[in-house]
Amino acid sequence: MDDLAQSERMTLASPAYALDMMANLGRVTLDWRHKSIPATFHGQSAAEFVSRGVELSQLQTPLLTLDLMAMTHNLKQISAWGSARGVLLAPHGTTTMAPQLWAEQLERGAWGITLANYAQMRVAHAHGIAKVLLPNTLSDPGAIAWVASVTGDDFEVVSWVDSLQSVEMLEATLTRLATTTGRVPTPLRVMVELGGAVGRTGARSINAVLDISRAVAAATHLVLVGIGGYEGAPAHSADEAALQTVRDYLVEMLKAHKLILASGHYSEGSNLILSTGGRASFEDVASMLTTAIDSDAGGRRIDVLIRSGDYLVHDDRFHRGISHFARRGLAPFRAAMHGWARVVSQPEEGLALLDGGKRDFPFDEGLPEPQMIGADLGSDMAELVGASIVTQYDQHSFLRFDPATTTVKVGDVVRLGLSHPCTAFDKWTLIPVLEDATEDQRVVSLVHTFF
Repeated sequence: MDDLAQSERMTLASPAYALDMMANLGRVTLDWRHKSIPATFHGQSAAEFVSRGVELSQLQTPLLTLDLMAMTHNLKQISAWGSARGVLLAPHGTTTMAPQLWAEQLERGAWGITLANYAQMRVAHAHGIAKVLLPNTLSDPGAIAWVASVTGDDFEVVSWVDSLQSVEMLEATLTRLATTTGRVPTPLRVMVELGGAVGRTGARSINAVLDISRAVAAATHLVLVGIGGYEGAPAHSADEAALQTVRDYLVEMLKAHKLILASGHYSEGSNLILSTGGRASFEDVASMLTTAIDSDAGGRRIDVLIRSGDYLVHDDRFHRGISHFARRGLAPFRAAMHGWARVVSQPEEGLALLDGGKRDFPFDEGLPEPQMIGADLGSDMAELVGASIVTQYDQHSFLRFDPATTTVKVGDVVRLGLSHPCTAFDKWTLIPVLEDATEDQRVVSLVHTFF
């Protein structure tokens, strides 16, 4: 087990601002809704379950677990890196939709949490999260009204605009709201989004960005506080060509920022934000965007926010392959999630069917990776060499292996490395956290998700 000081370890205990949230989650009654929790524990609260020191061997397959020591390592790595580079983290909470994990990230200095839509913002607001970055345009009138009603001293939303239409729509909706309620809503803090030719959302040129920034500056109910974008859309890998695409994009972002600054379109009373994803290109993003921090911004602070959120859990396939830290020779992030599935059938030689499939484990960025096999959960497990998952159905995974070198029996349990945490968490409402997936397999917490 890692030799980490106790003070460095994630505790998944409540920070002061979230005492009520943690207490409420601890009172959740375990029952048939919670996959992998045996019926013998039904009727207990989540807090009671954890206090019993339950072992991995007492759970049931199919199962997804988190590794506390691996997550602690990852969080320590990214926090130290951000501090050294002068950048802030606004990690994607959409990866986990787990307020307990958000709280840990905030406790380690995250600026706030990045979310994608109205429903996710309500989860954050209900669990005491103070700052939310929404890298999308608010377009639903009900969502706009809700943000206007909850924005205040203890809750802040910064959203994006990427067209003149989006600016006009927000301004018109907030104006109607002021007329119908008789109250002037708090101005909505927005950033203009720069996209690219093969990007996702975002204005497609610097001229368009300037037109949008001018419209925001002229609006009554909007204030412009920065520029953002997503460099991952045109560069989905980590090879040199993709990284050069990222650098070219960052050059355009800096150019747009300087032009907006010179134009006077940024709000005079607000600190400014430059934000991008950063997942596969942390160093490039940091070294290039932080050059703006020392520029003259009229006394306003400029924060560089990186939104990558999957570093906390990482994985054993897609993100392992594009990991910035591993490519730079730094201590790499560690996979902190594992699937566990039991052999239910051996219909032919060299083929075993497992009791977990697409409904349980992610498959969109690569199929699960067989790693270990044993007679049961928590038993001594042996490395599973030369085996692979070749396809998945909704409830089954097809394990191919060499029967000449590997023995597989019905009832055996296979530990799986997984790819893409974003589509792992959404399949589970409750995820057991092990102290260490290899050594100390006690359940030390239950993470609740809200998708």
